Amino acid sequence: MENRIKEQKLDLFSDRTSCHGWWANQFRVLLASIAYVLLERLRELALKKTILENAQVSTIRNKLIKVGALIHSNTRRIYIRLSSSYPNKKVFCDVFDKVLLL
Repeated sequence: MENRIKEQKLDLFSDRTSCHGWWANQFRVLLASIAYVLLERLRELALKKTILENAQVSTIRNKLIKVGALIHSNTRRIYIRLSSSYPNKKVFCDVFDKVLLL
């Protein structure tokens, strides 16, 4: 449990309560908690049987979320163009397909 708390503090910045008002700080902690729950659900549902199944939050952020891509959209489709040298392209596509099916 201590490792999960450390992930939330270090990787999702839940300890960054630098605002002057109590409500603003409470809202920041709430957003960090929501982000952690979303990443846990992503890990539980979409990352099964991948190399990121037991990955920490920082690894998931760096390999799947913080990815440089070109996004083109029209009235029917959204195209995500990843770099041809992106090493986790297959994992990204598999997770993206699983998320769309949920």
